[in-house]
Amino acid sequence: MKFCVDQAIFEKLPAACFGVVVAKGIDNRSPCPEAARLLDEGIALAERRFEGQKVKDDPAILPYRDAFRALGMNPNKYLCSVEALFTRIAKGKGMPHINPAVDLGNAVSLKYTLPIGAHDLCGAESNVCVRLSQPGDTFLPFGGTELETPDPGEVVYAVGSQVRTRRWTWRQSEHGKITPDSSWIFFPIDGFSNFNRDDVLAARDDLLNQLTRVFGCEAHAGFVDAEHPEMALD
Repeated sequence: MKFCVDQAIFEKLPAACFGVVVAKGIDNRSPCPEAARLLDEGIALAERRFEGQKVKDDPAILPYRDAFRALGMNPNKYLCSVEALFTRIAKGKGMPHINPAVDLGNAVSLKYTLPIGAHDLCGAESNVCVRLSQPGDTFLPFGGTELETPDPGEVVYAVGSQVRTRRWTWRQSEHGKITPDSSWIFFPIDGFSNFNRDDVLAARDDLLNQLTRVFGCEAHAGFVDAEHPEMALD
C-alpha cells in the first residue's frame, strides 16, 4: 500500500508537501494519561496564544486560507482543520478527548500549527491518494448515514472511490475514522515547501517519537512532495 499525491494537485499547489507517519500495533483502547496531558497542554497554549486575536489572521494560518482560495474554496466557509481547531479553542469551547491516538495527533497539530489527519488503514484495499474527485466517488460524513458526492474537481484524500477527507483538509469521513479498535494508523501532515517545510518535518519527527514512546508501537516516517510524490505505507 502506498500514499500517493497526484500530479494534478501539484499543478494547483506546486509547493504542497506532506509529512507522513505510519504507526502499527497501537493500543488505542487503554487509557493514556500522557496523550491526554499533551493535548491539554496544547489547548492551554492555544487559549493564551489567541486571546483577543483572530485565528484567521495568524501568519501560520494564512497560507492555508490562500491555498483554499487557489483550490476554489471559500476559506471562511470551509476551514482548514487546524484553523478549525484553534477557532474552537479561541471561542472557549476547548477540545474533547476522543481517544489516545487522536489526542496525540491533535496535540502535535496544535504545537506546530499544522493540519494533521488520522486514517485507519485496516481494511483499506488500495492506495491512499490525494487527488481530484472523480465520478463515482462517495463520502460518508462523521456521524452521518447518507453518502455525499464531492464537487467535481474537489481535492480529496481517497482510498479507491471512497473519499476519506473532503476539500483537502476540511472534513474527514466515517470511513477510516480512528476508533478504540484502530491499531494501524496513517497520519498525514499537510504543509508547503516554501513556507513551513521545516515545521512539517519537525512535527513529523515529534509525532513519530511520541507514538513510539507512548504506545511502544512500530512506526516509520516519510515525506512527499512534487519531486517525490509517493511512498510506501506498509
